[in-house]
Amino acid sequence: MKVAIIHEWITVIAGSESCFKVFTEIYPEADIFVLVSDDKSIKKLGIDPNRVNNSFIQKLPKAKTKWKNYLPLFPFAVEQFDLSEYDLIISSSHAVAKGVITNANQTHICYIYSPIRYAWDLYHQYLKEANLTKGVKAFIAKSILHYIRNWDLGTSNRVDAFIPISKYIEKRVWRTYRRESYKVIYPPVDVDAFTLEKEKEDFYLTASRIVPYKKIDLIVEAFSKIPDKKLVVIGDGPEFKKVKEKAGDNVSVLGYQDFEVLKDHMQRTKAFIFAAEEDFGIIPIEAQACGTPVLAYGKGGSLETVKGKFVDQQLTSDDTGVYFENQTVESILSAINFLEDNYDVFDPEKIRNFALKFDKELFRKNIEDTFNKIIKERRK
Repeated sequence: MKVAIIHEWITVIAGSESCFKVFTEIYPEADIFVLVSDDKSIKKLGIDPNRVNNSFIQKLPKAKTKWKNYLPLFPFAVEQFDLSEYDLIISSSHAVAKGVITNANQTHICYIYSPIRYAWDLYHQYLKEANLTKGVKAFIAKSILHYIRNWDLGTSNRVDAFIPISKYIEKRVWRTYRRESYKVIYPPVDVDAFTLEKEKEDFYLTASRIVPYKKIDLIVEAFSKIPDKKLVVIGDGPEFKKVKEKAGDNVSVLGYQDFEVLKDHMQRTKAFIFAAEEDFGIIPIEAQACGTPVLAYGKGGSLETVKGKFVDQQLTSDDTGVYFENQTVESILSAINFLEDNYDVFDPEKIRNFALKFDKELFRKNIEDTFNKIIKERRK
């Protein structure tokens, strides 16, 4: 069986790359196709560069750092990969990878992180943040995204089986493409890299890339209302200056920190705060792997990666966190007060045990078994 693995880009190492890496290990002889890549990132993943085939975008100016500038070319570029000689095609897709051209004799499995967010769910937010709501540039941008939506919808029938990363994404696959998913398989988390710490200190922690949808500024603003409680912020990004300016004396904004510093804070913190609406969200699981409870926005992937209760519901020792209902200062403050009043309920060992269900070895077994099952069904 000849196998091709499709991924959008290998230029930064994030959550989707951890899944992609497992696919390349399951099929070590597979050929890899990406729109653009850089050798450093490929080597970090432990992949032989000779396995990687890049699209023509690789040769365009500054493609390795400014690849998103070539968004209008993505659909055309991914369709230029000639996969006609392959029996099995695995697309690792959060943009256009699922749109590769296939034929009726091939099996195409798509592990999907999300339909293209900036063309669908984040369309209006994307335009506002890019200041593209009015004028000629806005018209061009909207026209491009309209084309991408139509292309994305039209290419959904090139996939034989969708495997979404969460039930939340399963619903979005149905809403966007009107396609039933084969099975939800959660992405792998390296929970063994984090160790249980039962003794907690009196500070809260949030950590992520500081971009608008992560709502780090909202968390910092909430702590400005409770100066007797401490918050540590770890991360960097385009909104770092904004967050720094909002931080009071009780908020420490540390910027980017290496893994050991992040891990140390996760182990010691009283609770980790996560205010984003994510498709899945790996970092709350990493915090729970340290035995740390999580305060999370009760929407999206957090409802699956945190076993929590909303404010005024009854917490038990099986719970791993608290949900807040809205992305507002008031809602975050209410959740903090609720957690403080019920903190003795949490059991660090049970919190870590919940995180273990996302272990990377379990992911590998689950995904490999599912791939084999789909292939057998397609051969009947």
